Amino acid sequence: MTTVRPYRPDDRTALYDICVRTAHEGGDSRHIYPDLDLMPSIFAAPYAELEPDLTFVLDDGQRAVGYVLGTADTPAFVDAYRSSWLPRLRERFPALDGPPSTPSEVMIDLMYRPERMIVPELAGHPAHLHIDLLPDHQRKGHGRALMNAFLDALHRKGVGYVHLGMVTANTAARAFYDRLGFYEIPVADAGPLTYLGRRTDRNRGVSGPPASPGPGSR
Repeated sequence: MTTVRPYRPDDRTALYDICVRTAHEGGDSRHIYPDLDLMPSIFAAPYAELEPDLTFVLDDGQRAVGYVLGTADTPAFVDAYRSSWLPRLRERFPALDGPPSTPSEVMIDLMYRPERMIVPELAGHPAHLHIDLLPDHQRKGHGRALMNAFLDALHRKGVGYVHLGMVTANTAARAFYDRLGFYEIPVADAGPLTYLGRRTDRNRGVSGPPASPGPGSR
């Protein structure tokens, strides 16, 4: 039976595998990033390490086949990432000496710039998330179940709004988020990304973004 449950340390190998097999516009990234630890080290593992209480997996009875993870407070996560996570990566992924010239170097450049996650237009949506499922487990309602677990955990923490950034070209992902009530958040200079957000309180439905990025966002 497939169930959503909290992340455990022994899910780490599956977490990395899921990330790698969904990291290129929702599809397999192994032909683009030869070091299979690269993408998980940026987009999955730091969340499981730094905020395990906000990390949930989809378990098919044998292993994790999907996950949702993120942070309740993006600026605080950036501080923790820089101070306690990034130092662990410096030997495996040294900082670049110049501009990135390969897909892997582009990702390493992102790795060393966690402050990119702090976007003024997203201040009213202080939490953010990443969600990925292996292809065989998509379009079966499991993504919604994972998202509900994450939204409920944020709501219990008193966090009112959450955002995510998705590659604009990933139209299947956009359709999924639209079905879950996410709305677009205009961001200047978003590049290849589209930013989406929603309220964490599922009982109140989706009523659009907060009136201002002030105290009412928490």
